[in-house]
Amino acid sequence: MMQPSNNEGLPSRIVAALRRQAWVFKAMSFASIGVVNSLVDLGLFLLALRYLTASLVAANILSWCVAVSGSYVMNSFITFAAESGRSLRWRTYATFVAAQVLGLVASTGTLVAAALVMPVLPAKLLAIGAAFLVNFSMSHFVVFRKRATVPSGPDRESSTQ
Repeated sequence: MMQPSNNEGLPSRIVAALRRQAWVFKAMSFASIGVVNSLVDLGLFLLALRYLTASLVAANILSWCVAVSGSYVMNSFITFAAESGRSLRWRTYATFVAAQVLGLVASTGTLVAAALVMPVLPAKLLAIGAAFLVNFSMSHFVVFRKRATVPSGPDRESSTQ
């Protein structure tokens, strides 16, 4: 006697696998953009440290301000294009910057602590890594999360029926 195949769960398993894969690609895209922004951050940090200030904190905040703006634009158009509709909005930018402040705090804290035991350049690279972990989490789960849509028109079910 032939056993019936259990393919009923196959579509849901495929969808779950694609969602996991999409998350990995999203993280890779975020990381790629992060590399570009890290180079901007690092370059501006070193320039500020050499020509503008001797303060690690001031140089870090200055370079972060420029890098976070570039990150918002690139992530809106690439990594989180579906969630953002490939458009820039002041409110989303403000939310992005506010969320990234946690990354700035992680970066600055790591930089200052690490600079006590190692040269500034490796300390800054370590700080960039710490900020990446915080920034991706905040972008993925807070800033660019999928919003629930409320259906309108004749397709919307009435709660009074």
